[in-house]
Amino acid sequence: MKYLTSLVLACAIAILGVAATTTDAEAQERYGKQKVVYHINYSGGEDDRAYRGALRNMQNHINAVGAENMDIKLVLHGDGLGVLAAAKTNQMLQGQVLELKGQNVAIHVCNNTLQGREISYENDLFDVFEEDIVPSGVAELSHLQMQGYTYIKP
Repeated sequence: MKYLTSLVLACAIAILGVAATTTDAEAQERYGKQKVVYHINYSGGEDDRAYRGALRNMQNHINAVGAENMDIKLVLHGDGLGVLAAAKTNQMLQGQVLELKGQNVAIHVCNNTLQGREISYENDLFDVFEEDIVPSGVAELSHLQMQGYTYIKP
């Protein structure tokens, strides 16, 4: 009886594994490789809710397509830099930012906004480096779209 139970359990696990693989393969076939630019230039609102939702949308996108099938950029300018300012103290945002970066999401920060608002990327923003700075957020969006990136504003 014990053997039969183990055999049934092993078969069930194998069937679930095949189903999961089929789902991943179907998603890969359906969505293929993608180049996407996400755009945030708005305030996060109460409890950074809009920022957390936008980053969650990006993660859901990655989950559906697979990080290995995606080239994702996040362009921040204007009030969108608030994502990284809030992440200095909001551990949930920190986790989301680091999780996305760990899946090769490149974050592009607008130098015009840094200069115009006198923001120090080193002191005022979470996990931003010189190579993350682009001259202009809006020009970067246009540049990426010309390279075939799909534009998404969550």
